[in-house]
Amino acid sequence: MGNELDFTGKTVLVVGGSSGIGNGMAQAFLKRGARVHVWGTRASAADYAGEEGSDLDNIGYTQVDVSDPAAIAAAPAPFDTLDILIHSQGAVLYRRQEFEVDGWNKVMAVNLDSILHISNRFKDALAATKGAVIVVSSIGGFKATFGNPAYAASKAGAVNLVRALAIAWAGEGIRVNGIAPSLVDTKMTKVTMDNDERRDRALSRIPLGRFGSVDEMAGVALFLASPLSTYICGQTLIVDGGLTLT
Repeated sequence: MGNELDFTGKTVLVVGGSSGIGNGMAQAFLKRGARVHVWGTRASAADYAGEEGSDLDNIGYTQVDVSDPAAIAAAPAPFDTLDILIHSQGAVLYRRQEFEVDGWNKVMAVNLDSILHISNRFKDALAATKGAVIVVSSIGGFKATFGNPAYAASKAGAVNLVRALAIAWAGEGIRVNGIAPSLVDTKMTKVTMDNDERRDRALSRIPLGRFGSVDEMAGVALFLASPLSTYICGQTLIVDGGLTLT
């Protein structure tokens, strides 16, 4: 006991790990001894240099368009083995773009379809290590989101996909679980964080009286990937400061 959060010798792939919550998770596993690789949207890790919320030092990097199943299939496997697969890829479109066919399809492809395609891609590797899959969804999967139907539908789909994959793969030793954050100050939430009225309105609904941090989301991922959670299967943990209670 006492070393449950030591990931020395483990390999981790964080899809969408170039910035925000995904990057925080990548850093958390790196600090605890894991070999970490991330998939991102830009041509190279150097393209993120100096960007707030992005630190790719000592982390492997591959550019992959996860909205394209062919690109997922063609992407090189980051390691010979894989212990932990984290899905932190995400897209959201504003100004009612998600009501249009192109906007809907883009968000669904990134937020939902890619989870299945990538998980399938690495299923055999995860079965070999009795590994873990962690899907970062959102409390938007449990409640309506104004003006973002594709985001809401994709996140709700991700919650149930976690359940479906968990029951399908548990017999092979793969645990599939999820995390549903509320507002965390990242690149994706700037539309709220940079608007005083929207920010204050959102904050007023959180019982803990503050927004969550990237480090707090990473802590839940560490828990779900660790021996501390070996009997948790198919669950999406709501990490929202109590927001969905109100």
